Amino acid sequence: MSAKNNELQKLLLEHLEWMRAVNYSELSVDARRLFGVYFIDWCSERGVSRPGEVNRAVIEQYRRHWYRYRKKNGMPLSFRSQAGRLQAVKMFFKWLGRNNYILYNPAADLEMPRKEQRLPRHVLTASEAEQVLNQPDIEKPLGIRDRAILETFYSTGIRRFELLGLRVDDLDLERGMLKVTQGKGKKDRLLPIGERAVGWVHRYLEEVRPELTVEPDLGVLFLTSRGEAMKKNLTEKVDRYVKAAKIGKQGGCHLFRHTMATLMLEGGADTRYIQQMLGHASLESTQVYTRVSIRKLKEVHAGTHPSARPARKDET
Repeated sequence: MSAKNNELQKLLLEHLEWMRAVNYSELSVDARRLFGVYFIDWCSERGVSRPGEVNRAVIEQYRRHWYRYRKKNGMPLSFRSQAGRLQAVKMFFKWLGRNNYILYNPAADLEMPRKEQRLPRHVLTASEAEQVLNQPDIEKPLGIRDRAILETFYSTGIRRFELLGLRVDDLDLERGMLKVTQGKGKKDRLLPIGERAVGWVHRYLEEVRPELTVEPDLGVLFLTSRGEAMKKNLTEKVDRYVKAAKIGKQGGCHLFRHTMATLMLEGGADTRYIQQMLGHASLESTQVYTRVSIRKLKEVHAGTHPSARPARKDET
């Protein structure tokens, strides 16, 4: 943070400690910290350092700041990104008011940008997914590990940080079950994992992980070549395999999440089961995949729209 003796800065730190005390996830705390710093630095540049100096006009100027902001490539922030930054400020001032640091909450009536209902940029077909899954060199130990990782993503649709947090004892390979511990929202959930994924994970556990393990073994499932837990470069690793498949699509770990959900829906799964697989708090988040999965819509279109049927000879 840029300003010294900044009262907003000190209160933000208290706010983050409160979040930890009431069991917010570290991901949520980190996001709130980052967006809080954005706001405090913006205020400092304008000579504002105390919460009492922030009024509705300041909050509105800050909203317009992000609306007008342009990234290095000249593109504006998405409304979803704008909303994330503003929501952090709104929650910060709500906490300040509740703890009597301010007499009134200037952000109480802040109208949030409406988030776009965006479709996933890329979703793999079943055959494209197979091409990506076949990219790791399974003649090498780390290739077996990577194949097990890709198969786990494809079978379960778990998030990147959920996979990185998997432990050996989270797996019940005999029953084909996987436990996600403290997923998004600090919620645990049990998921099925398909037989093929089970086979690759079992092979990794039998042939590769014992050679990677460094004592003391902390039980993390997927390890680096140095025996450490894998970190954030997993997205880049998956993206390289997608590009190597030469299918004209790109994406990292979330690509398999989108693909799993879409293919299950096209296979006839109810959205509530997809919601459970993905760990979505609300069905609304899951319903985006009903707009991606258009197989049934195509069938209806082909059977009812005149232009979808071959033209008769007398029409040509």
